[in-house]
This record gives sequence, structure tokens and C-alpha cells, in this order.
Amino acid sequence: MIRIMKIIAGLAGLILVFFVAKFAYDYKMESLKAEQNIQPSAMTAEVRGNQLNCLTRNIYYEAGHESFEGKVAVAQVTINRAESGKFPSDICKVVYQKDNALGLCQFSWFCNGDVKKPKNLAAYKECEIVAKQVLLEQFRLPSLKHALYFHGAHINPGWKKEKVATIGNHIFYK
Repeated sequence: MIRIMKIIAGLAGLILVFFVAKFAYDYKMESLKAEQNIQPSAMTAEVRGNQLNCLTRNIYYEAGHESFEGKVAVAQVTINRAESGKFPSDICKVVYQKDNALGLCQFSWFCNGDVKKPKNLAAYKECEIVAKQVLLEQFRLPSLKHALYFHGAHINPGWKKEKVATIGNHIFYK
């Protein structure tokens, strides 16, 4: 009789262990399925490095001779465009975007053929530092929160846009 009770108790224990293990297995599988449904960030180190390079080049060719604030302003407009929904969402595509109807570039240095290697490496390194601060550390100028456009102070494109700031040799608009 004791022997039968031990066998029954052993079987009950095995059944209990089986159900606990099955519950744990099912729970883990559901957790893994839920994780798979989360879309991973498309931002890889390579993509971020390319964006940093494009932003650095844009700062260098548009404001390489400007103050720190002037460089930040150009970088910020570039990023504002990528985040606005009115321009491509990729920084490199923003920098190299052309108006297909007119064949004009969004940033004149690209259409002017000034895409050779930077001549002033010290200025280029400074632009790279600014690009990192703006892109990776989220450094921003509050006055340019909504700025999407700028031009050199020496020209008058006749834009009917709201002016938000003049920084160095550039005028910035919403």
C-alpha cells in the first residue's frame, strides 16, 4: 500500500513538473514572439557614420569659415529638414537633394561641383566635431527650432518665408 502511494505521489509530482515546464515554455515563446514584432531601429553604425559624414561635408562647404554658432545653425537646418516630413528623412538625401524640375540643388556647393576633398583639414575636423554635437548629442540653437531654409546674407532670393535669425553670414527662415 505504501508502495502504491509513493508511485501515485511520484506520478503526481511528474505531472505537476510537466505542467509547470509547459507553462514556462509557452510563456517564453509568447515573449519571444512579442519581441519579434517590435521593429528594430534601422539605424546602424554604418548608416549613422554615413549621415555624420554627409552632415560634416554640408557644414564644411556651407559654413566652414563661420563661427561655432554658424556651423551649428547649418547643421540644425539640415537635421530639421530630415525630421520635417517636407524633405527626405535621411540626412544624406537632404544634403544631396536636387529639385528635379529646375535641376537646382538644395545646397549650392553640391551643384557648384565643390565636392572635392576638403582643403582645410583643421576646418573640416571642426565641422566634424560640430556635426557630432548636433547629430549625436542633440545640441540645438533654440532660435532655429523650426528653421528649414537659409541663404547667404549677400544674396536676396526674394523668399516670402518668415525670418527667424541671422547668424554670421547666413539668414535663416521657417
